[in-house]
Amino acid sequence: MHVTRVELHPERYPTRDRYPFSLDVLQRTPAIELSTPVTFFVGENGTGKSTLLEAMVRRCRIHIWGGVRRARLEHNPHEEQLHRFIDVQWTNGSVPGSFFASQEFHSYARLLDEWAAATPGVLRYFGGESLMTKSHGQSLMAYFRSRYAIKGIYFADEPETALSPRTQLELLGVLREMADAGHAQFIIATHSPILLACPGATIYSFDHVPVRRVAYEDTDHYQVYKAFMDNPGSYLDDE
Repeated sequence: MHVTRVELHPERYPTRDRYPFSLDVLQRTPAIELSTPVTFFVGENGTGKSTLLEAMVRRCRIHIWGGVRRARLEHNPHEEQLHRFIDVQWTNGSVPGSFFASQEFHSYARLLDEWAAATPGVLRYFGGESLMTKSHGQSLMAYFRSRYAIKGIYFADEPETALSPRTQLELLGVLREMADAGHAQFIIATHSPILLACPGATIYSFDHVPVRRVAYEDTDHYQVYKAFMDNPGSYLDDE
C-alpha cells in the first residue's frame, strides 16, 4: 500500500454548519485504515464518500480534471476545503496517481485528442486510437488498462457509471490483475456489486457513523440486487 491511513481532524474544521463539515460521518470518523490494495467506499448518495475521496485526492496532490465552471445560485466557500483538514500516511513517500470521475472524462479525452493532433505518438499509450472515436465504455476501458499498469495510487468515483455489467467485469479483472502485481493501490467510491466483489478488497460503509468496515454480503448493494434477482416479480407487484 502506498497510503496506509487517512486521518480526519474535525477539531480543526472552520465550521460545522456548512457542507461538507456539517456531515455527521465526517465529524465522527477519526481515521480510516487502508490495509489492502483495493479499498471501496460505499453508501447512499449524500453520505460523504465521494467528498472524502476527492479530499484525499487533493491531499495526495493529484490533479482533478474539471469541465467548464458554471454560475451557481449560491456559492459555498467550504465546498472543496476538506483536504486542508485531513492527513494521509504514506508508506515510502508519495507516488504518482490519478483521479477518475465519469463526468470529467470527456474533458480529459478531448484534451488528449487536441494534444494528439500535434503529437500523434501519445495515442500509443491508449492502444493507438483516439479515445474520442470509441464508444464511451470502450474509451474508459482503454484508459483504465493503460493508466493502471503504471505504479501509483488511483482514485475513482463511480467508474461503473457508463459501463455495462460485462464491461464492469472487465474492469474488475483489471483491478485484480494490477493489485496482484503489487504496484497499484485503488480507492474507489462505487455502487456496483460487481466491482465490490473484488477478492481481498476492503469495503467501508458511509451509511454507518462512524464509517465502518463491512463484508461484501452485508452491503445494501449486494442485498438489494440479490433480493431482486431472486424474486423480481415481488418488486413489480408493489408498484
